[in-house]
Amino acid sequence: MTESFDLYYMQECETRHARLAMLAVVGWPLSELIGPNFMLQNGCAPSVLNGVNPITAVAIITFLGYVGAMEVGTWNRRTADTKLGEIHREDMKNIWKNGVAGDYNFDPLGLYNKLGDDAMGRKAMRKMEVTQGRYAMLGITYFAFYEALTGHPIVANNPFFHPNGFLPVAGLGYLVWSMLYELSDLREYPIKIQKSKLGKELDEWLERRSQSS
Repeated sequence: MTESFDLYYMQECETRHARLAMLAVVGWPLSELIGPNFMLQNGCAPSVLNGVNPITAVAIITFLGYVGAMEVGTWNRRTADTKLGEIHREDMKNIWKNGVAGDYNFDPLGLYNKLGDDAMGRKAMRKMEVTQGRYAMLGITYFAFYEALTGHPIVANNPFFHPNGFLPVAGLGYLVWSMLYELSDLREYPIKIQKSKLGKELDEWLERRSQSS
């Protein structure tokens, strides 16, 4: 317990907000790129700050109703006796009996164990999800305030949403960087950026070249 709130409850709130933010940060620009004009507000995605029309209001209420139904079905640790719930209770048995926040007992593609079919592997996957969710929460906040202040859609004059020469160069740069560097084992803390095997071999080759010249 924290001084005022249940720690599990706070983790649950962050996880669910992170997931909504990740959906929103994709849906927001996508709606401006391919959405019909009658769904937009002067080219901007409908939102609290941009405004909504009756059609988008119904769509938003419907979506929130669906999410609310999922909340009712999983609140107060109701997934404790599901397949994933039992796995989580075993993973967390030395910490607490509540299991893992954000458990919907939903993993049809089996990606949850991609980083290891053990407690540490699943923890690394959850940490990655929350980290990406935090980035998404910052991103969607930026989208909302940018459009509210400028009155222009986020996709306008943005190199990430229109054909240009910057993206291929940036993509090539990232490809080269990813070949030379990699993340350390996500199951070990702290996570570090380190030289990959190819990066180490390149350093050795450059060192031999410098010694021979």
